[in-house]
Amino acid sequence: VQLQASGGGLVQAGGSLRLSCAASEGTIRTYILGWYRQAPGKEREFVSMVSSGGGYKKYADSVKGRFTVSKGNAKNTVYLQMNSLKPGDTAVYYCAAARTYSVHDFGSWGQGTLVTVSS
Repeated sequence: VQLQASGGGLVQAGGSLRLSCAASEGTIRTYILGWYRQAPGKEREFVSMVSSGGGYKKYADSVKGRFTVSKGNAKNTVYLQMNSLKPGDTAVYYCAAARTYSVHDFGSWGQGTLVTVSS
């Protein structure tokens, strides 16, 4: 499993960004894919996940109603649309894969992408 996150950048509070996670062939049809983030000085935390079929999605309480995870099966890509961004969303965002829905089972961490939200 190979994953590569991209799309980060600098945005003002209230703005939007869309992150992409490019996966190796077949990965998004086989694995549950998740987004995690790690802010400076903090532990990595769960953000969102989507099932291999795309029908099940889960979000951390801190991003519910603002972030949306989706899959682009034809492009082997998972997206994280982030709206109404807050300074507290500043972090390096990673995508990862798992065989179960436990937030503790995700691995195959790709290179992260930095999101900076200014106030």
